[in-house]
Amino acid sequence: MARAPEDASTREPYQPVAWRDGRLWLLDQTLLPAETRYIPLDTTEDAAEAITTMRVRGAPAIGVTAAYALAVAARTAPSGVAAAVEEAARRLGATRPTAVNLRWALDRVAARVAAAGSDEAARDVTLAEARAIHEEQHDADARMAELGAALFPEGSSVLTLCNTGPLATAGGGTALGVIVEAWRGGRLAEVLACETRPRLQGARLTAWELQQHDVPFRLIVEGAAASLMAAGRVDAVVTGADRVAANGDTANKIGTYMLAVLARHHGIPFYIVAPVSTLDPHTPDGASIPIEERDDGEVLRPGGADLAAPGARALNPAFDVTPAELIDAIVTEQGVLRAPYGPSIAAAIAAASPVGVEAAP
Repeated sequence: MARAPEDASTREPYQPVAWRDGRLWLLDQTLLPAETRYIPLDTTEDAAEAITTMRVRGAPAIGVTAAYALAVAARTAPSGVAAAVEEAARRLGATRPTAVNLRWALDRVAARVAAAGSDEAARDVTLAEARAIHEEQHDADARMAELGAALFPEGSSVLTLCNTGPLATAGGGTALGVIVEAWRGGRLAEVLACETRPRLQGARLTAWELQQHDVPFRLIVEGAAASLMAAGRVDAVVTGADRVAANGDTANKIGTYMLAVLARHHGIPFYIVAPVSTLDPHTPDGASIPIEERDDGEVLRPGGADLAAPGARALNPAFDVTPAELIDAIVTEQGVLRAPYGPSIAAAIAAASPVGVEAAP
């Protein structure tokens, strides 16, 4: 396997996001599992393209990448660093609207730059803040893995959707981090990983990550979930999130809502795992979450192969919203949140924020 450029963080067998000698490096997820290639992002446009085309994806990993991309913008600006960072943040903020971590990370770094007194200081604080966001994500993921793994009885068979491991967070992972920790603790018998149409993040990425961690799994098509639940072959469903509204409504990869409805019908617990940075107190409910619609070619020509009838059209929403009443718990680094989610989410955000500072949206 190709190795990432050396980085201060080496806690995973691969590095989805790495910083070295003033350059931002990504493990190009569009090439996995066939090829492991690290690519440099030397400009804001490089970073915007990588986020838009899903060379990097997963809400926390997008946030970490965007923060480092502002450091690139700061370092490459000969003068007027604050203005350069502001423009880079505007460009990056337009790439993917659903994942709240993107805007959260950009606002956090931009606030530090605005308070810097000189171009030199602005360059320093931009990189320092990006590194802090990355380090905090590692710490948050480790805590969520510990808390979430305790939810599973010994011998559980767990179903998951999309990809939520280190590739998705640049740390240890959210839902998949919980799964790996539960396996290491002897709690899991098997993982059922949905292929996750149309971009097959489950088949391409989750399967690859589970192999890296030696966790037993089998891939399933999303359409098999109902019958497997009815047959008693699923003990819990656990997914990540791209945005959690103030009332607990949660946006995640398309198909999550379907799994939550099925889990409730079959009496199976449904868990969300997401860091506090994914909780959005400024979005009151799921109806207020913008849902990204992507190019229909992802459905009609997955992997570049023409599968649909000539002239067919497709509708391709990238996310759906799971109502809070279908979620049994939201695992964060500040604890396992339970309904009513309004107060528990507010408390988690307050606990994670410095005194007197409101969490950024």
